[in-house]
Amino acid sequence: MGHWFSRNIVEPGKLPMLLALTSFVVTFLVTRTVTRLIRAGKGPFKNVSSGGLHIHHVVPGVVLTVIGGFGAVGSDRHGVGAVVFAVVFGIGAGLVLDEFALILHLDDVYWTDQGRKSVEVVVLTAALVGLALSGFSPLGVDDMTADERQDRVTFLLTLALNFLLILITLVKGKFRMAVLGVFVPFVTIVGAVRLARPGSWWSRRFYGRRHRARARSRIRTYRHDKRWTKVRRRAQDLIGGFQERVPGRDSTPS
Repeated sequence: MGHWFSRNIVEPGKLPMLLALTSFVVTFLVTRTVTRLIRAGKGPFKNVSSGGLHIHHVVPGVVLTVIGGFGAVGSDRHGVGAVVFAVVFGIGAGLVLDEFALILHLDDVYWTDQGRKSVEVVVLTAALVGLALSGFSPLGVDDMTADERQDRVTFLLTLALNFLLILITLVKGKFRMAVLGVFVPFVTIVGAVRLARPGSWWSRRFYGRRHRARARSRIRTYRHDKRWTKVRRRAQDLIGGFQERVPGRDSTPS
């Protein structure tokens, strides 16, 4: 059954990635649900602790990620082992990235505004893996003909150009666009051409004496953030439950 599914429904070799993505998303959603129940004091779930030490779920997540990652590397892509280790890796990655903000800030910021970064990273990761699973390849290789693939010079020039655009987008302070541009090159063209965000390396380096460019950058960034920040925060609130206020429960469940 699994062999028929991988041959007829999923592109050959991508079944482990599909299972890893599915287990990743399901683990994140289940973990968020459990932590919200713990925070609200509902259900049979409790915080995990050992000897008075609070154990965050990033800890078992790291263990599972390591096991799944090394297991996947050492197994056959089409075997049962690849499927099992893909699921293990997805579960571990879901637990780890759900507390990405904790790792980034080295502080328990799960229910704070800084904790929104975890939801953002999880959504971005799922989107990128979904793009790869759907057939998108970096630099648009899927759109190249057989003759173009044989032309090494064209490929290397395309690679260098896209890398340059990604680098420019990054130094302009547009991290999300740079990441998406790895899979959709057109995104980095837009990011590289448009004005840099205030405070970015590009802005400090090239807008120092260009007062008009600096002012336009601030206005454009303000308008962009005003338009999209509320939408992004509402989505994060819906997924992560950040607006759920529980009096007397300020501790972070894991």
